[in-house]
Amino acid sequence: MFLLGGVAGSFLVALPALFSIVNPLGGALIFHEVTVGRGYAERVRLAWRVAFYSAIVLLAALWVGASIMSFFGVSIEALRIAGGMVVVAAGWEMLYNSQVSEDRKQQQAAPAAERADAAFFPLTMPFTTGPGSISVAIALSANRPTTTTELVPFFAGLSGAAIVIALTVGVCYASADRVVALLGPARARVLTRLAAFLLLCIGVQIFLTGAQSAIATALSTAPFVRVP
Repeated sequence: MFLLGGVAGSFLVALPALFSIVNPLGGALIFHEVTVGRGYAERVRLAWRVAFYSAIVLLAALWVGASIMSFFGVSIEALRIAGGMVVVAAGWEMLYNSQVSEDRKQQQAAPAAERADAAFFPLTMPFTTGPGSISVAIALSANRPTTTTELVPFFAGLSGAAIVIALTVGVCYASADRVVALLGPARARVLTRLAAFLLLCIGVQIFLTGAQSAIATALSTAPFVRVP
């Protein structure tokens, strides 16, 4: 029961955060535009290759991103605070400058219309799982527990969320024509802003966790001053 609770807890935190920053529904609209000249079977194969590469990128960032930062002397508290700020900034931009984010995504995916093999670059990196997604994944992994017994369910939940997001990317991209017909730009923009607000809240929570941990560490190590 404890293991299932740890898996479910980390999964439920990571899933909306990754979904918000990856935004498979909004990405499907642009994917449809840049691959409209390809055949249906080719677009489906390309979509699932992007999903596979996206899973690799997200899992790598979740598993080793925080460890690499710690190797360079960055504490977990600092990583949580910085990661939370990055997530907040990403959510804020998506919420209040959604058109800027959409234009950037459009520019990132544009070369895919001309490249024969565009699955990894630019459709995976940087279009689907770019620096923003990697930063969010590292911030999520920085929120890992300190006890060894909790690490396995924690990372199991994060990995499950990453795989679900990758599968969602594959489904949305492979069915991009249906997504366009169902949503259209207006509804996709509304969903993007709702997801952005959720991402903003998750970023604030990660920041607060890091700040509370840093303050507690500082208070525990600070020498007590006795007033005579």
